[in-house]
Amino acid sequence: MADPRQQAVALRYDEKTDAAPVVVAKGKGRTAERILELAKQNNIPIREDKDLVQVLSFLKIDQEIPPELYQAIAALLAFVYRLNQQSQGR
Repeated sequence: MADPRQQAVALRYDEKTDAAPVVVAKGKGRTAERILELAKQNNIPIREDKDLVQVLSFLKIDQEIPPELYQAIAALLAFVYRLNQQSQGR
């Protein structure tokens, strides 16, 4: 049974096309579980940060994150880049 308090937000960032990371999916309960399942199936890094998810959940789908969140998202991207380097054996 899905935890109705569980939340997930998925971001996309393509430095060639996006000025800032963009919210591409968000949800609670079963929807959050599905977002996490799809991320795992597609080897997309997952980071747990309840405070950040709570803030991001107020954004709309296809909305770029606001400048006030750049520092928090920069830490998230650094986490993802480190994971990518580890998986590539660097």
